[in-house]
Amino acid sequence: MDEVNFLGIDVGTTGVRAALVNSNGALLRSAGSSMAEHGSNHRDPRVWRAALDAVLDQLAGQQADQQADQSATDAPLSAISVDATSGTVVPIDASGNPVSDALMYNDPVNDIKLLAQIKAHAPVESAVHGASSALARAMTLQAIPGAVKVIHQADWIAGQLSGRFDISDESNALKTGYDPVNRCWPDWLADTAMRRELLPEVVPAGAITGTVSPQAAKRYQLSQSTAVVAGVTDGCASFLATGAGEIGDAVTALGSTVTMKMLCDQPLFNPAFGVYSHRIGDRWLAGGASNTGGNVLAYYFTSDELAELSSQIDVSRAATLDYYPLLTPGERFPHNQADWQPRLSPRPSNDVEFLHELFEGMAAIESLGYQRLAELGAPQQVSVRTVGGGAKNHHWSKIRQRHLGVPFKASVSAEAAVGSALLARDAMKKVKTV
Repeated sequence: MDEVNFLGIDVGTTGVRAALVNSNGALLRSAGSSMAEHGSNHRDPRVWRAALDAVLDQLAGQQADQQADQSATDAPLSAISVDATSGTVVPIDASGNPVSDALMYNDPVNDIKLLAQIKAHAPVESAVHGASSALARAMTLQAIPGAVKVIHQADWIAGQLSGRFDISDESNALKTGYDPVNRCWPDWLADTAMRRELLPEVVPAGAITGTVSPQAAKRYQLSQSTAVVAGVTDGCASFLATGAGEIGDAVTALGSTVTMKMLCDQPLFNPAFGVYSHRIGDRWLAGGASNTGGNVLAYYFTSDELAELSSQIDVSRAATLDYYPLLTPGERFPHNQADWQPRLSPRPSNDVEFLHELFEGMAAIESLGYQRLAELGAPQQVSVRTVGGGAKNHHWSKIRQRHLGVPFKASVSAEAAVGSALLARDAMKKVKTV
């Protein structure tokens, strides 16, 4: 293609980030703005919009500075894609204006009758069960006076650019009950209290949903010919940002928890093990998240202590204790049991040995997670990339390499916004309009 650029926008839990890449995927510029800079209520879509405004204004300012310095002028912006937190939903009126605050991805629903209704009608493999269900949140918000649609956070942000508020993607719609295998809102939704007409139309991630509206073009100094591309959740965008793109490529996120995802040629769903799959085009991103991770490490050690103690670990030595590091009972993946018990004793008197055993236990959980995916039909794992704060700990990585036994590859980027920009780029190669 002719030289053009692509913009990815990531709406995370604490802020908005944007990344501009070229046709080769190289990062040209980025910008970010904290939600806290624009208000204390992170459920208020007006705060999201203010952060979006700030980020796009930063990028426009950077371009102006570049031109003032007589640097090379930017290539035209070809397409934009947005990712956002998975399961965050907001009710809107006919003009796309919010009629209440959103319910966020981690806001539980405690309506027992509503949850029982979902349980009675939704297939067990659906991602809608439990108090954290996005469908349960949507069913709650549809009762807000003035609501004519209940859409996802990514849908609403994309609507600020395209003017369309009636459309979503197969990734963000998953936890609201969308069936990614048959590519439709399922018939069983009619047996619940969810009003189907309030849910958005759903298209594949990477489909072109429109172009930048005249209002957005004026506000953000964009061309009306710039395409707006259906996005994915922030977790899926983070996966794409790493450069993983072949069947069998895996990405482990070492944050407060440990999340494992693999690119597959078929979907994997197994609620007994906490496994579900996002559809990205004709491929699937399957995996799950364990409750082990940085939250356990931070409970016992400061950042400085972790760095100092890690440097003293003999990474060639295997574990001598059978640890399963959790702070409280309950696990999601590779076991999905609310009463799964931590194993953190006996504790060695030497903190180096204790940290070593924690790393070994977490690496064993990660290894079991990928084994679990293989048991459920995942392709052979060919590589792993690592993102998150734990990726910086080289001693932990060496222990993980011993457990996983596959090549470790460097991530192109850890920024979800880059993943969305790459999705926009790939979409324009296909030029599929809906």
